[in-house]
Amino acid sequence: MKYNERPKTLGPRAARLVVTLYERGRRIFTLADVADITGLKETSARSFVRKLVDRGIATRLRSGLYILVPFELGREREYLGNPYVVARALMGGKAYYLSHASAMDIHGMITQPQLVIYVSSPAPMRGRTILGTEFRFVRCKASNVFGTDEHWVEKQEKVVVSDIERTVIDGLKQPEHCGGLTEVAKGLSMRRTEVTAKKLVDYALRIGVGAVIRRLGYLMEAYGIGAPEELARLRENLTSTYNLLDPVLPPEGKFLARWRLRLNVSPEEIQAVVRT
Repeated sequence: MKYNERPKTLGPRAARLVVTLYERGRRIFTLADVADITGLKETSARSFVRKLVDRGIATRLRSGLYILVPFELGREREYLGNPYVVARALMGGKAYYLSHASAMDIHGMITQPQLVIYVSSPAPMRGRTILGTEFRFVRCKASNVFGTDEHWVEKQEKVVVSDIERTVIDGLKQPEHCGGLTEVAKGLSMRRTEVTAKKLVDYALRIGVGAVIRRLGYLMEAYGIGAPEELARLRENLTSTYNLLDPVLPPEGKFLARWRLRLNVSPEEIQAVVRT
C-alpha cells in the first residue's frame, strides 16, 4: 500500500484535538490551539501537528496555521477549504477586507472563476500561494478602511468584504487588480440598479483620487446612474490634469474634456459590456 493510500487513523490525543476543534468551530487552527487542547509544550505541539500534516489529518497553510482535512474527503491529504475564510485567517486578527476582484466575485459582479484572492489591509503582508491559490495583499491607509460589510461565505463563516460601492471605487483606483477597467465597468453595469449613486460619489470624494473621480463620473454618465446633481459633485472636483480611462492599457485614444480623460477604451466598448 502506497503512503498516500494509507487510511487515516487517529490516536487518543489526535482524536481529542480533532473533536475539540470541531466542537469549537475551528477547522482552521493555530499551534496555540494545539498546545491549549493537548497540553503539549510548543516544541512538542509543533512536532505533533507536523505528524498530523504528514498523515493527511491537517494541511499547513503557513507557519503555525493549519486547517483540518474533512474526513469525507477520504485519503485526500491536501485541502484548502474556502479561500476567503483562509484569507481572513492569514490576517491573524489584523484589520482587513476582501477587495477588488474577490469582492466582485462575492457580489456577483464577475463571471470568471478566480484563482487570486485580493485582501486590502493597512498591515504589511507578504503574498503567498497555497495549493494553487494566490493570496495578494493590497496595502491601504488605515483611514481608507471604510465601506465594508460582513458577508456569510459558509453556513458558519463570515468575512469582511467591501460593499458594492466601495468595490467599484477600489476597482476604479486599481483596475489592474480586477482584470482591467472594462471588467470594473461590466461589474458596475451588472449592479447598476442596486448601487446607490450618492454613496459612490461620497466614497470617491472621500478617497480623494482624481483618476477615480474622473472614471466614476464617466461610467455613471455612460450607464445613466445617478441624478445630475451627483455628477455635478464629481465635476466640481476635477482639475485640469488628464488621466487614462484604463491605466493598464497603452496611452492612446481621444481626449474627453468633460471628464478630463483620455479614452484608451472606446465608448462603444464601454457600452458593449452592458450587453455581455
